[in-house]
Amino acid sequence: MMMDILKRIMPILVIAVAIALFFILDLGKYLSFDALAEHRHALSEQVSMHPIMASLTYIGIYILVVTLSLPGGSVMTLSGGFLFGAVWGTVMAVTGATFGATMLFLIAKTSLGDFLLAKAGESVKKLQSGFEEDVWSYMFILRLVPIFPFFLVNLAPAFLGVPLRVYLVATFFGIMPATFVYALAGSGLGKVFEQGESFSAASILTPEIMGAFLGLGLLALVPVIYKRFTKTKGSAKKSSGETL
Repeated sequence: MMMDILKRIMPILVIAVAIALFFILDLGKYLSFDALAEHRHALSEQVSMHPIMASLTYIGIYILVVTLSLPGGSVMTLSGGFLFGAVWGTVMAVTGATFGATMLFLIAKTSLGDFLLAKAGESVKKLQSGFEEDVWSYMFILRLVPIFPFFLVNLAPAFLGVPLRVYLVATFFGIMPATFVYALAGSGLGKVFEQGESFSAASILTPEIMGAFLGLGLLALVPVIYKRFTKTKGSAKKSSGETL
C-alpha cells in the first residue's frame, strides 16, 4: 500500500522539487535577454568549437523548459536563432518544444494528471467543443495561432482524449511558423546587442505577423467549415425531400 502511494506521489515530488529549485536558485536569470547579451561571445565560441554538443544541450534545455512549463520559451527560441541561425535554430527549437510538449502530454496521463488538471483550471473546458468538432484542424489552429497559453495547449489535449499521434504531428508542424519568426528575429540579435538597443519578445508580434498567423489559423479551419457546410446542405436536402 505504501509503495503504491510512493509511486503515485514520486513524480509529483520530483517535478515540484525541480520547479522549486528553478525559482529558489533564480535560474530564470539565465533564460533572459540580459544573460544572452552578457554571455553571447562565450556561447557563440562554444557553438563554434562543439557544434553537436551545443546543439544537444540546447535541445535538452528546451525540453526541460517546456516539460516543466518554465518561463523562458520565447527567449530560448530567440537564442536558438542567434546561436545557430534561423533555419537550424528553428529545427532545434521545434524539436525541443515538441519533445517537451509530448513529455508533458504523457505525464498528464499518469497520476500527475489530477494535479496538472487543477493547475490548468476551467480553461480546459473551453477547448472541448473544438476538439469534438474536428480534432486535427483544431489542434493545428491552437498551435498556429497563439490564442491560448502554450502551457494550456500542451495539457488540454491529454485531458480531452486527443490521440497522441494527432497531438505530436500537429504540434511539430503547427509551431513551425511562429518558431521560425522568433528564430529569424533571434538571428539578428547580434546587431541589436552590439548597438546596445533594447529588445523584447513582444516586439516581434507585430500586427503583420499576427495577421499572418491568423491567416494560417483560418486556413486550418477550412476542413471544419467544409464539414459544416456539407452537413447543413445535406440536412436541407433531407428536409426538402421529406416535404415533397
